[in-house]
Amino acid sequence: MGIPVTVVDAFTQERFAGNPAAVCLLDAPRDAAWMQAVAREMNLSETAFLVRQDDGFGLRWFTPTVEVDLCGHATLASAHVLWESGRLAAAAPARFHTRSGWLVCTKAGDWIEMDFPATAEQRAEAPPGLLQGLGAAPAAVLYVGRNQFDYLVQLDGPATVRALKPNHAELRKLAVRGVIVTSESDAPGYDFVSRFFAPGAGIDEDPVTGSAHCTLGPFWRARLHKDEFVALQVSARGGVVRVRPRGERVLLAGQAVTVLRGELA
Repeated sequence: MGIPVTVVDAFTQERFAGNPAAVCLLDAPRDAAWMQAVAREMNLSETAFLVRQDDGFGLRWFTPTVEVDLCGHATLASAHVLWESGRLAAAAPARFHTRSGWLVCTKAGDWIEMDFPATAEQRAEAPPGLLQGLGAAPAAVLYVGRNQFDYLVQLDGPATVRALKPNHAELRKLAVRGVIVTSESDAPGYDFVSRFFAPGAGIDEDPVTGSAHCTLGPFWRARLHKDEFVALQVSARGGVVRVRPRGERVLLAGQAVTVLRGELA
């Protein structure tokens, strides 16, 4: 019998929007090389691999080129698949053992809320190639910071964020997972916007990046003095993330929709 695979669009309620992730339901652990080969075959920004454990599910995430330590949209997709397939009751939390510790997802109507670790940034000097790689004029840059995964660059407005045309070959030289770009929103109903570029991890631009909001939540809380946000990632596909910073944790919520079901032969 084949291995069930489901493709889910995360952080959206519409198919062919948000961020697609493949979710593989394993009956036993598999080695990293095999999972990396499957992720390369899926060729999506993330492929998630789940295996049942006594106290939840083991969860690992792979881009087409590397395993990553934290991924929001593929965690959201994994919880969605467990509930939709009946492997978990709708009222039961989805508990995942990951490289970033225990992550818990709960259903709230059509939304899925994820309890993630906060990844606060610190002010940093822009390294050579960062602003040139983004194609951002120095005058438009309000702030540069860095966390353990990424650089964060605050720009002067959403039009500047949307207009970026990065040089991904230049960004690939940076010794980080990716670059978060953000600004305050000018659109009603949204507090801030962002984009995320990770060519070094095999993803030139990620459509919607849950883990980036583990940094963006605390960042904008300190500037907008709010405890809850509605964030818009302004990639070509786009997606919406609800963000609630809670000290050393961040609660992220999004919607998800199944696009494809199949199996690995």
